[in-house]
Parts: sequence; structure tokens; C-alpha cells
Amino acid sequence: MHPFAYFEPTTLDETVALLARHGRTADLMAGGTDLLVEIKEQIRRPAAVINLKKIPGLADLTCDAATGLRIGALVTVRTIETSAEVQKLYPALAQAARDIGSIQIRTRATIAGNVCRASPSADTLPPLIAYGGRIEMVGPSGPRSIALESFFTGPGKTALADGEIVTALVLPPQPEQAGSDYIKHGRRKAMELATVGVAVALRRDGGVCRDVRIVLGAVAPTPIRARAAEVLLEGSTPDETTIAAAGCAARGESRPISNVRASADYRRAMVDVLTRRAVAAAWERTR
Repeated sequence: MHPFAYFEPTTLDETVALLARHGRTADLMAGGTDLLVEIKEQIRRPAAVINLKKIPGLADLTCDAATGLRIGALVTVRTIETSAEVQKLYPALAQAARDIGSIQIRTRATIAGNVCRASPSADTLPPLIAYGGRIEMVGPSGPRSIALESFFTGPGKTALADGEIVTALVLPPQPEQAGSDYIKHGRRKAMELATVGVAVALRRDGGVCRDVRIVLGAVAPTPIRARAAEVLLEGSTPDETTIAAAGCAARGESRPISNVRASADYRRAMVDVLTRRAVAAAWERTR
């Protein structure tokens, strides 16, 4: 492991100043589950590592039916996985958290780190987008907030500007009779990257779907909304025929590549299957 300067700031202002001083030669550390491995393997060679763990408030988690969910930048995956309120109000996110790595990794890794990594196959991204999540940041120009849907610009790339730090992820309150689901498909059940991931969030209005959001992971350079599939379901009764049409539409909207985990054709086929299953499960949860 090559030498680097190490800092433990205690305020966001101090952190922003450190980033301004060291620029792109500095890396931020939250859980460190990716960063430390990549430094050890010489994939990254930062001149400075800035540990965020001593900044008050970043590890705070609040989840309430009236105000929604706020996930501080240091909240771990394991905390989300085991939160009774998250399981109740945001079950697709709790499921995605359970699907990440091993329990040892989930105990250290953070949700914000999974987001900032911006891997197309990251498990938390589809449900966070499906719930209409936003990401909060602070930098030299002050705080700002954008929709998570707009945050990802390519594999490993985000809209985070130089000198900015993610402070929280925020999900709006869920409406009455809301339902959601996340399904991950991989070659094995644990310690696996997603071959395909599908998240669905919707609301029951009598006998029809409203506010439908379908998000696909690992089938495009970034997580994508299956908008044609959403249109088919919006205002419709999710019977077998409608759900099948939505799955077919989502399949057509996916843009997968072939790699060591699966061919593009296989991924497209699984988008169809998983979209059908996730829509049916989300609808069932609205009862």
C-alpha cells in the first residue's frame, strides 16, 4: 500500500476545505469497502484520504410515514437492512440492502457509498430511483439537491462536482396503498453482482395502478426508467395481460451488453420476466 496523507475532519466546512486543497488527488472514505481494497491493489493511488466518520449527523437515519426517509451519508447498508420502519415503508430498498455482498461488508459499507460508486449493477440504485429519491450535497458553492434519476451520468460517473460531498439521500413519504418490490437476478444467491435488477413502485387507486415507476439495473450504462412499461400500467388494472405487456415493453427499453456474467439477449429476457414478477409483487403489497 503506497503512502498517503490521512485526515479526519470534524465538520463539513473542514472537509470542503480539504477537498479544495487536494483536489482530485484526494479520496473520501465512508465505509471504505471499495476504497481500501482498491488502494491495496494499486487501482487507486490517492495523495490524501479524508475519513468522514467524525462529522456529526452524517450517520443519522430518520424514517417516518409522514416525513419520509432520510439516510445520512454514513448510514450503513446493514442499518437499512435491519430497520423495521424501512422494511415496512420502503420494502424494496430493504430487500436491495439484503442483496449486497456479505453481512461483514453490509456492516461497514454505506448506502451513499453504493450510490456514489455508480455501478450500473448496484443494488440500491433502482429502488432509490423508483421511490423518487433525491441526493443532497454540499461543496464550495454551498448545498444543493438533485433527483437521483439525474445523478448518474455513466458507469462510475455522477453529477457530483469537484469539491462536493454527499450528505444525505432523501425519499418522499409513501402514499396510502403504495406497493413496491425489488428483484435481483444473478448466477448465485449471495456475494454476487446483479445480472439484472428490477425495482417497481406504484399506488393502488381503486382497481387501477397510479404513479408507476419501473427502474432497471445492470442493463444500461446507468439505471434507467422503463417509461413505456410505466405508461402501459398507469391507470390500468394489472391483470395478466397488462403485466405481460409491461414486461415486454421493459425488455424493449433495456440496453444491455454481453459480458462474463450474461449475454445481452439473456439479460433482455430476464428484464421481461423480472418486471412481470416485480409488478405483481408490488401490486399485491398495496392490499
